[in-house]
Amino acid sequence: MQWSARFQVNIVAHYLKRCSTLKQLESWFALLVKSNTTQDCFLMNQYITACSNIRSIDSAILAFTHMDNPNVFVYNAIIGAFLNCFRPLEGLRHYVAMLRNGVRPSSYTLPPIIKSCKVLSVVGFGECVHGQVLRNGLGSHIHVQTALVDFYSSLSRVVESRKVFDEMTERDGFAWSTMVSAHARAGDLNNARKLFDEMPEKNTAAWNTMIHGYVEAGDVKAAEALFSKMLERDVISWTIMINCYCKHKLYGEALGLFDEMESAGITPDDTTIATVISACAHLGALEKGKEMHWYVTQTRSNIDVYIGSALIDMYAKCGVLERALVVFFKLQEKNIFCWSSVIDGLAYHGYANEALSMLDKMEKERIEPNRVVFLSALVACTHAGLVEEGKRRFLEMTTKYSILAEIEHYGCMVDLLSRAGLLEEALVLIGSMRMEPNSVIWGALLSGCKLHKKLEIAQVAVEKLMILEPNNSGYYTLIINMYAEANRWNEVARIRETMRECGVEKVLPGSSWIEVEKSMHHFAACDDHHQASHILNVLDSQLKLFGQDGVSHFD
Repeated sequence: MQWSARFQVNIVAHYLKRCSTLKQLESWFALLVKSNTTQDCFLMNQYITACSNIRSIDSAILAFTHMDNPNVFVYNAIIGAFLNCFRPLEGLRHYVAMLRNGVRPSSYTLPPIIKSCKVLSVVGFGECVHGQVLRNGLGSHIHVQTALVDFYSSLSRVVESRKVFDEMTERDGFAWSTMVSAHARAGDLNNARKLFDEMPEKNTAAWNTMIHGYVEAGDVKAAEALFSKMLERDVISWTIMINCYCKHKLYGEALGLFDEMESAGITPDDTTIATVISACAHLGALEKGKEMHWYVTQTRSNIDVYIGSALIDMYAKCGVLERALVVFFKLQEKNIFCWSSVIDGLAYHGYANEALSMLDKMEKERIEPNRVVFLSALVACTHAGLVEEGKRRFLEMTTKYSILAEIEHYGCMVDLLSRAGLLEEALVLIGSMRMEPNSVIWGALLSGCKLHKKLEIAQVAVEKLMILEPNNSGYYTLIINMYAEANRWNEVARIRETMRECGVEKVLPGSSWIEVEKSMHHFAACDDHHQASHILNVLDSQLKLFGQDGVSHFD
């Protein structure tokens, strides 16, 4: 069968575009082979593009190998297919073969090639392609220039990116937002903002990029101000600001903004949901966390690993370990974050043996533990006083898995040894640390000295703490009590005089969060004006009815 009329070729091309399954494509390719039209560059271009659309790269390669002399359009199709099917290196190899076969690239050949260089982070190859762009007179094409701006930007080559951008006679929204992003990623927020303000039409991507730049720089106020000026916000805009609040421990503001997002009719994505659940975990907002869990079950057939790990962490931190375990065991797929969350939850609830058993099970599943998992394991050992087990896990972390111990791991080990009365061993461990011990390390040692009445080592710890945290009254008070118990009143007087000379006073009382009717309230211990104080007074009155002393126990 031969297609002599061009309209018949167009009909075939039309049907190829409508193919949505591999079986349909294979049927058409069989027809192309039978009709001896596999050398028709137009049809093969259409067929390879159709293969790319359904991610069937093997079918595209098979079709390409049938051609004796593919033209630039066929090469464009196969290069684009490799990029679309996550095999950019093969695309670059076919580009080199194209040049060797004497086929000159067009302006449509180069953007996928440049993007492949970006994906592979091959700077030298990308610069060669840039040279070919100029040599072939293709430097004025907007989509080629935009691809180059994006390429240099992604590799933090801001100078080269800006040079290409400044040479553009015409710029689309993507070019503007990419250049703004390049400056923002490099920490150059002044030039990023200047360029952003110069944009003729600010697209949502540019707004999001600029806000994210301020978030990364830690400028919450600037991020808030820019966010408030946005006329149209997408889910990314809201998520960036919610994440901003969480990153800076403004969890109440994060939940409040999420409520605004829902009121605006924006559907949250998985990242938003995981971030909000994390905020609930830090605030102990169990009811809000349950609402998020219910929303996830209603809108998704399966809970992914990121939302799953956030839910496990939230329930564990809110004191509902049973629900955390139910979520964990119901997950169809579990990654390191899920295991880490459940081990951490078991550890902090005092289920040390269960936490360690879970770690063993995780290793049997061939999931390699990271430093966070080992930290949870060490916390479990510390809470349960499992000294030998703690030593074994610490050694396993550093030798079997070659994980360098961080200061938190050392803190757990010092605390574990100090609580067990192994203070000399704890002091030796501190001396072997690869970093300078901080106040937490010396504080743990001091607490152990207080517990086991080791005044000599306590003096060493206090000397270090007076340097690290000279205004922390807690450490002074602890050593004063130890001297008093040993009837060393001269030392008591000396420490108190040192406190007066240094102006050390007891710190202000702490503060708490309480969830009332799905709203979070923040108040301090001395706060008599907050609504929460009224709730506590009511509870106090009810306690007195049962013959209790009320809040006097909490003074």
